[in-house]
Amino acid sequence: MVRIEPFRAWRPRRELAERVASPPYDVLSSAEARLMAAGNDISFLHVNKPEIDLDPDVNSYAPEVYAKGAENLQRLIRDGVFLRERKPALYLYRQQMGNHVQTGIVAGASVAEYDADIIKKHEHTRRVKEDDRTRHIEATNVNAGPVFLTYRARPEIDALVDRLTAAEPTYDFVAPDGIRHTVWVVEDPESRDLLAAAFREVPVLYVADGHHRSASAARVCAERRAANPEHTGDEPYNFFLSVIFPHDRMMILDYNRVVRDLNGLSREELIERVRESFEITVADDGRPAAAHEFGMYLGGRWYRLKARAGSYAATDPVRSLDVAILQENLLAPVLGIGDPRADERLDFVGGIRGLEELERLVDGGGWEVAFAFFPTSIEQLFAVADAGLVMPPKSTWFEPKLRSGLLVRPLED
Repeated sequence: MVRIEPFRAWRPRRELAERVASPPYDVLSSAEARLMAAGNDISFLHVNKPEIDLDPDVNSYAPEVYAKGAENLQRLIRDGVFLRERKPALYLYRQQMGNHVQTGIVAGASVAEYDADIIKKHEHTRRVKEDDRTRHIEATNVNAGPVFLTYRARPEIDALVDRLTAAEPTYDFVAPDGIRHTVWVVEDPESRDLLAAAFREVPVLYVADGHHRSASAARVCAERRAANPEHTGDEPYNFFLSVIFPHDRMMILDYNRVVRDLNGLSREELIERVRESFEITVADDGRPAAAHEFGMYLGGRWYRLKARAGSYAATDPVRSLDVAILQENLLAPVLGIGDPRADERLDFVGGIRGLEELERLVDGGGWEVAFAFFPTSIEQLFAVADAGLVMPPKSTWFEPKLRSGLLVRPLED
């Protein structure tokens, strides 16, 4: 049984929503965020990446950064850019990227269920990033960015969402990247309660994207629970901002790799070493057609790699992932990349950038070889999470990304 909690959001005035809404804090560098927010003093980047308003030499984890984020949020509230919802509501958030459409429910997700693994994870978190978002929550007293959750689709929830989204939306705009964002406020008690009741029939949720945000919310909850002798479990800090999508409406893109050198091998030697675990043919392009196939861009030419039967653990939910197959059979033994999290000879390229980006990087001379992947499936993510395991780093790239600033969840009533 899953509990979703209505909340009274801080949200921008309708006519300002497009200017306020920003990409997630973790998909932009500070320099990119500073450029994107230039000339727009109500961009939510001033809250989510407040270092853009300080000297570039200031450490992005310095105390004054979090204080600036809180100051900027209060400025947006004081100036009337943000208004507070009159009564607790759930929200529906639809994104359209090309022909792909996905609609999720925006709600408070339960920290208790996160801790009990009713909300399942599939990634390790890094302490420095957890610390960052924990300090941000503590300073601003809000959940500024949503966690992207998913569940196995249920027709009764689909039908209810379809009925509710037939109404006039509160926000509807196309962002500069061409993605359309539409939001409905569900404040009618009957409709709100029907949605909450439908989710009580959902056995588990899964973190698709936002492991650091959810882990940070759990840390803040633990700290406030310990400091509150009258803790009941219903306080706002017991929940975190989430957008919950049915699994069959989501889009996962490839998450590709580039390697800076060939570990002392010539191109011909590399190809011969690759043949030990992969069938290899020259290809017209680098787009893999199925799981366990890879594109390799080397010397201005694409090759198609297909993992040989028996070269990987086919029944293991982690080691059968394509990212694990390439790591265990090529990146580590051939190219000498033992720790993909730490080796600076390896970098990751989100599929949203296209295979042309891999060609550009290699042809530019800074990288020697690139590998294109077939996207990890949502069923593979479920299998790993259900087994209580974690995926290798950079296994999934979800699109479209959730905008921050449209709905901000306070940690006070």
